[in-house]
Amino acid sequence: MKLDKKFFAENIKTLFYALVIAIIIRSLFIQPFYIPSSSMEPTLLVGDRLFVTKYSYGYSKHSFPFSPPILNKRIMFGSPERGDVIVFKTPADNRTDYIKRLIGLPGDRIQFIDANLYLNNSEILKSKIKNKTIINCGNQTIDVYKFEEKLPNGKIFHTVYLKDYTYQNSDEFIVPKDHYFFLGDNRDCSKDSRFLTSVGYVHKDNLVGKAQFIFFSSDKKIGSIFAFWKWHKSIRFSRTFSRIN
Repeated sequence: MKLDKKFFAENIKTLFYALVIAIIIRSLFIQPFYIPSSSMEPTLLVGDRLFVTKYSYGYSKHSFPFSPPILNKRIMFGSPERGDVIVFKTPADNRTDYIKRLIGLPGDRIQFIDANLYLNNSEILKSKIKNKTIINCGNQTIDVYKFEEKLPNGKIFHTVYLKDYTYQNSDEFIVPKDHYFFLGDNRDCSKDSRFLTSVGYVHKDNLVGKAQFIFFSSDKKIGSIFAFWKWHKSIRFSRTFSRIN
């Protein structure tokens, strides 16, 4: 009987230590995330599972599970670079995780004119690489044009726009101090900083981490991960362990 109690106690201790180690790794080093929406296509697809490094931009209360009020401000802050794909807590509720591409730094002026993106009064270079392709937008599929865009710091990535450009013109956005402006790569199917009441400008304390690479990806429309007989079709093997640009 004494042996059983000791065995039980040791198991509880082991589980406790494992939980503490997992929380430390998740809070300070790396955290997995799942992509549930199509707002970052073609860069990120629904069903992608990726790792985000928590140390890239320092730490705030949002670095920890449930965002406990243990830090009043960000510490060990490392400035993000334009073009980084970043997970952040949306300012609307400071709870929901969003993942978007960083476009505007503090003090930047951003505007859409005739469906073209302008940064500090200069048009962002955009070249069409595919006339027509089909991607997801919520529960629908849409016809889009695929482009390659290049930011002033040399960062190159792919975006998609609807043929008729539903988001053609905007007011000028002026990014406040200590805030950032984010866009989804699926430009006409993304709730991002253009929508000031639901996302808007994101404070540096809301940054969670930098998206680094995809470790697994599957298409749930083809089959659940538990449907092993469909793995040869549902698992996107070509995306496994691919870096996020």
